[in-house]
Amino acid sequence: MTERISEAEHAVMEVLWDESPLAAQDVVERVAPARGWSANTVKTLLGRLLAKNVIAADEDGRRYQYRPLVERGDYVEGESRRLIDRLFGGKLTPLVAHLAERDALTDQDIAEIEALLKELKQ
Repeated sequence: MTERISEAEHAVMEVLWDESPLAAQDVVERVAPARGWSANTVKTLLGRLLAKNVIAADEDGRRYQYRPLVERGDYVEGESRRLIDRLFGGKLTPLVAHLAERDALTDQDIAEIEALLKELKQ
């Protein structure tokens, strides 16, 4: 994915990743109430995502069905990489160290990291 998506666009993407294809009205019903957005706001966000080529709109009679063109995992991977590159010089260890220094890691987090590292070593 070349273009980044905004936080608002991400809310729409989450709906489409969870269930698609969906008509614009279906997306509105799933996103707008929780965010306090109008139907026009959601439709504008769908238009932006179409322009960024991260979703597609397939004709279905008189309406369109929207579906993601980018997988959630691919998006998360790209955003994670950008964060690590931008804030930690592309290295993961300083990120983990930063979280540990700020007491942002719970005992459960540490246990999960240890289990992951043990699994990766095998």
